[in-house]
Amino acid sequence: MTEKISQKHPPALYLLAAAAAGERFSYYGMRALLILYMFAAVTGKLPGMGFTESSTALVYGVFTASCYLFPFFGGLLADRMLGERKSLTIGGIIILIGLLVLAIDNRMMPFVAGLSLIAVGNGFFKPTIVAMIGDLYEQGDPRRDGAYTLYYQLFNGSVFLAPIVCGSVAIEFGYRAGFVTAAAAVGISMIIYWLLAPRILDQVGKYPKAKMRNNDKTIVKHPLTKQEKSRIQVIFILMFFVIFFWAGFEQAGSSMSIYTEKFINRNFLNFEIPTTWFQSVNPFLVFWLGFPITALWTWLSMKGKSPSTPVKMGIGMILLGIGFLFMIGAVMQRGGDIADTSIKASMSWLVIAYLFHTLGELMLSPIGYSMVSKLAPSHMVGMFMGVWFGTMFVANLLAGVLASVVPTMGAYAIFGGVAVFVIVLGIVVFFISKKLLAMMYGRD
Repeated sequence: MTEKISQKHPPALYLLAAAAAGERFSYYGMRALLILYMFAAVTGKLPGMGFTESSTALVYGVFTASCYLFPFFGGLLADRMLGERKSLTIGGIIILIGLLVLAIDNRMMPFVAGLSLIAVGNGFFKPTIVAMIGDLYEQGDPRRDGAYTLYYQLFNGSVFLAPIVCGSVAIEFGYRAGFVTAAAAVGISMIIYWLLAPRILDQVGKYPKAKMRNNDKTIVKHPLTKQEKSRIQVIFILMFFVIFFWAGFEQAGSSMSIYTEKFINRNFLNFEIPTTWFQSVNPFLVFWLGFPITALWTWLSMKGKSPSTPVKMGIGMILLGIGFLFMIGAVMQRGGDIADTSIKASMSWLVIAYLFHTLGELMLSPIGYSMVSKLAPSHMVGMFMGVWFGTMFVANLLAGVLASVVPTMGAYAIFGGVAVFVIVLGIVVFFISKKLLAMMYGRD
């Protein structure tokens, strides 16, 4: 078995990564425009919604949080009724419609309806595609962590392009044209998925897991074992810590984006880099850093020396905190929280912050997916992927609140507070890692 599982990843992994690439292009292309679209005046060269800075941050937080609330329900329906493949298809179609509705007009009705559809579509799409990756590998397969990192890396290639492409289209033709561009990406990826899935995925994700467990068309309740209950406890314990990681990380699309627009010197070789383009720094780094990190996890797993999942996540939290220390450097270079937008900080602070945030993300996010696929009961993986995405729901609400108080409390206090808090939490995870590992009963 060792020789067999030490070879290439299955082709299905690359198909799922391609499907995710289109959907993630659409989401991050839209997200790069969204906060600027809300903040822009109703009339002008690039008309928007005309929201205030604080209300923009709150609405942004509520929307992004909603995208991570619905995956619980989508995962539950996939496990019990739809199957993962059908759920993924439904999600892709709803997201496509939502983006087109959002592009209709800069009025409140299409704005609310479009964002609502995108959030619901995410609920069907996100947990099921991640759960299917786990289905490709048996328990104990040392490639699993590396597979999730590779998947994460591959779709981030499109996430890198999304803000640049959609941002450039928006500058030339308006924000709503950028939303149509995002819709085209998810539409193309879904067509590719529909054409190739029957042959490449075979039986993966075709039927609801709850029915497959009973080998018939009925759902029978099975009591959870002691080990399953213990593993579920680990998921919830780590969820608590992960909430604060994502609350900090998601400042990239809100407070850090606004700070970049107002206070970062974006001139490079007599060219002013659009603020939306900085949203591509993180996925660019994910794509290139993913190669060595994927290889590292696979090599360490084969040697039996890979750090435990809690340790990896603790490292991720500390790296995020270090990134925010560089944002403090940007604030200090400007002389503190001063309102004068003519005084700019070097973009180097921002890029280095993104570097550490990306390293932290790669230590935590794909490893979290892998962990849930290993620890969740086999017939409840989709639902627990949705539960795991629930951390992002809470985190994005918290992130929106944090971003909304930056104008009153100041960037120094918010960036510094996040830095200290997540570093301390990362250290706490280190201290409890051995206990958590014992509770996982060999499923690390």
